[in-house]
Amino acid sequence: MKPGASSISAKLMLMNVVVSATVLALAVLAFFFYDLISFRQNLIRNLETAAQIVGTNSVSALLFDDQQSAATTLQALRNSPDVVAAALVANDGSTFAEYQRSENGPSVRTRALEAGKNDEDWVTGTHVLLGHRIIFQGKPAGTVYIAAELTETWRRARQYLLIACGVLLICMAAGLLISSTARRLVARPMVDLAETARRVSRERDYSVRAAPHRDKDEIAVLVEAFNEMLVQIQNRDIALNRARDQLELRVQERTAALRAANRELEAFSYTVAHDLRGPLDAVQGMVYIIESLDKEKREGERAEILEQMRQTTRNMAVLIDDLLNLSRASTAALRKEPVNLSDIVWQIAEDLKRSDPDRRVEFKIAHLPVVEADGGLIRVALDNLIRNAWKYTSRHEEACIEFGAMRVRDETVYYLKDDGAGFDPRLNDRLFQPFHRLHSRSEFPGTGIGLATVARILARHGGRIWAEGAVEKGATFWFTLKSEASAVA
Repeated sequence: MKPGASSISAKLMLMNVVVSATVLALAVLAFFFYDLISFRQNLIRNLETAAQIVGTNSVSALLFDDQQSAATTLQALRNSPDVVAAALVANDGSTFAEYQRSENGPSVRTRALEAGKNDEDWVTGTHVLLGHRIIFQGKPAGTVYIAAELTETWRRARQYLLIACGVLLICMAAGLLISSTARRLVARPMVDLAETARRVSRERDYSVRAAPHRDKDEIAVLVEAFNEMLVQIQNRDIALNRARDQLELRVQERTAALRAANRELEAFSYTVAHDLRGPLDAVQGMVYIIESLDKEKREGERAEILEQMRQTTRNMAVLIDDLLNLSRASTAALRKEPVNLSDIVWQIAEDLKRSDPDRRVEFKIAHLPVVEADGGLIRVALDNLIRNAWKYTSRHEEACIEFGAMRVRDETVYYLKDDGAGFDPRLNDRLFQPFHRLHSRSEFPGTGIGLATVARILARHGGRIWAEGAVEKGATFWFTLKSEASAVA
C-alpha cells in the first residue's frame, strides 16, 4: 500500500467502530431524554399528589387561621428528598405557612395560577415549581406551592454516560474482532487482488495471477474473472509480440533479399554486358576470319577455328546454365524429401573421375545420416562445391578432397575440404557474391556464380555457409542445414 493510504480492513474497522458508537450514542440519548421526560412527569405527578394531600390537610388550618398546624403539615414534605421548599399562600396572596429543607435554603418564589386552572407547574433549569389551588366547598381556600430539584436527572445522566463508555469499549473490541474476521474473509482477498492489479499495471507482467479465494462467493468469482482476463491479455500480448517479431524478421529478410537482388541485378547487368558479349564477339570474329581466309589456308585452319568456336559456345552455355541455376535457387519452390548427402557426393566424384581419369585425386567421403531437403537444389549446391574443389586442385599432381560433418554446439556442421590453390583470406567477404572471382580466368576458368548459388540454396534451407583458406594451402567450406533429420553418428 502507498504511504498514507487506508486499507480496506482499516476502513471496515473504522466503519464498525463509528457505526457502533453512533448507534450507542443515539440509544443513550434516546433513553436519557425518555428517562428525563418520564422522571419529570413522575416527579410532577408525585408533587401534585403531595400538594393535594397538603392542601386537604391544610383546609382547617386556613379556615381557623392555625399557622402552626399548617407549618406542621408542610413539614411532612421532608420525607420527599427532591422537595427543597414549600409554601401555603392565602387567598390574599400572603404566605400563610412555609417549609425549607435547609435553614439557609431559598424560599419559594410563588407564581399566580392561570384562571380556571387548579394545578400548574413551571420547570426552570434544574428546578420545578408546582402550584395547587385548594378548593373547599367550591371556593378557593388558598394555594400550595412546592419547589423541587431535578438532581436525580444528572445522577441518571452520569450513570448513562458510564454505561455508554463501557458499552463503547465493548463495541470497539467487538469491532476489532469483526474487522479482523472481515480482513480475513473480505479485505485480505481484495487487498491481494488490488496488489496483483497494481503489479500487473506497473511491471506489465501478465503472467502473475491473483491467489484463488477458497470460498465460493462473489469475491471468488471476481478473482476468477480477473485471472481469466489476465490469461486473455497474456495470450494476446504473446501473439502480438510474436507477430511483431515475425513482422520485423520478415522486413529484415525482405530488406536483405532486396539488397542482394539489387546487387545481383547490377552484377548480372555487368555480366550480360561483358561476359556474354565476349563469346558472341569471339564467334563473330572467327566467322569473319573464316570468310577472309584464302582457299588454300581455309582448309588448313578451319578445324582449329571451329574448335575455338565450339569452346567459346560451351563456355557461353556454362555461363547461361549457371545463371539459370542461380535463378532457380532463388525462385524454385522447395520440395522436401529424404536426401543422402554422402551418395550425392559419391556420384559427383565418380562423374569427375570419369571426365579426367588421368588425375590422381583421393576422395574421403564420410557416411552421414539422411536429411530432409530439396534433393535437386542440394545436388546443385554440392556439385558446385565439389567441382570447385576439383578445379582448384587441378594444378597439383596429387590432391585430396574430403567431405564430412561434426557436431558444434548442438548443431551439425558439414564441411568440404581440399588441398588446392586456396584463396587470400582478406577477400573472404567477396567469396559468395555473384560474378565476383578471386582468381583470373587465365588461372582457373569459371563464371563466378557457383558459390553464390550454393549460398542461396543453403539460405533457403535455413542454413549458412562460410569458408577458411590460405593461398596454396587449400580451402575448407563449412555449411549447415536447418532441416537436418538426425545427428551425426
